[in-house]
Amino acid sequence: MAGELADVATCGYIWIVQTGIRNLKDNLSRYIRRIEAGERISVTAHGRVVAELVPPGAGSRTARRSRFHELVATGVIRPPVEAGDPLEDWPDIRLPRGTAADLIDSDRGEA
Repeated sequence: MAGELADVATCGYIWIVQTGIRNLKDNLSRYIRRIEAGERISVTAHGRVVAELVPPGAGSRTARRSRFHELVATGVIRPPVEAGDPLEDWPDIRLPRGTAADLIDSDRGEA
């Protein structure tokens, strides 16, 4: 059982990207790519946030974004590295109609 748990990925961490002004200047291209990907970068000076760099239109309250884009913009999740649908090669699984209890009973041979 312990070996199985080692392969489990978790996603419960909140990751907010912060950088100091000097680090931002030294790695500007890298941060610009991250912002283009939808991340929000907080810029700090002497340990306090003085600015936020966001993708164009991210600060607009009128633009309606999906929950996914909101989570990316706030830094809770990171956007995928590769383009495309990650589920496209997964089989299309269809369950028969019925309640979960009925399906479980049927699977166990108790129905």
